[in-house]
Amino acid sequence: MSCKKCGYSGKKEAKLFGSSLCKICATFAPSNPIDFQNYTNEKVDWKILDTFRNYGQTRGHKQKIGMDSQAKKGKPQGRPPLGYDINQGNLIPNQDSIRVRSIYKTFLSKNYSLNSLSKNFSLSVNGLKKVLTNRTYLGEIKFDGKIFRGNHQAIINPEIFYAAQRKLKDYLSPRKKNLHINKIEHNNN
Repeated sequence: MSCKKCGYSGKKEAKLFGSSLCKICATFAPSNPIDFQNYTNEKVDWKILDTFRNYGQTRGHKQKIGMDSQAKKGKPQGRPPLGYDINQGNLIPNQDSIRVRSIYKTFLSKNYSLNSLSKNFSLSVNGLKKVLTNRTYLGEIKFDGKIFRGNHQAIINPEIFYAAQRKLKDYLSPRKKNLHINKIEHNNN
């Protein structure tokens, strides 16, 4: 099918409000049905948009390059995790850093369930898992699936962090094993 706005026929198409649009036209399409109708009525020659198709730069491309550059310099990209504040673009430990250390210490020294531990520290279970797996506490920055050396102070030392990873894996493994065993038993019945 061809794009309703520019007439381009290609493999990658998007469907909006029942209309086919090419990737470029879909990027800029309004989300309101009335505005969308007006948008598609204003026709554009697909050849004019070929430059964007050829060079593959979509909205946000330059922003992502800038964020990647900042991450390589050890600067955070987004909200600071529990235990840190951002001051002039740098992560600075705050009073909650003691709480983060306490979470790791309690997790490693006691046999609490994740549910009871999360309640104890006023976090959701997913929030607790994020704290226990966040590499920022090692002094690193993770962005776009890559890990960079941060320019901030680590809150947790590597031995404690990796011990927590092993224990967390053991906590979560029985659940996966039980699901696998239950599935096999169910299929055999």
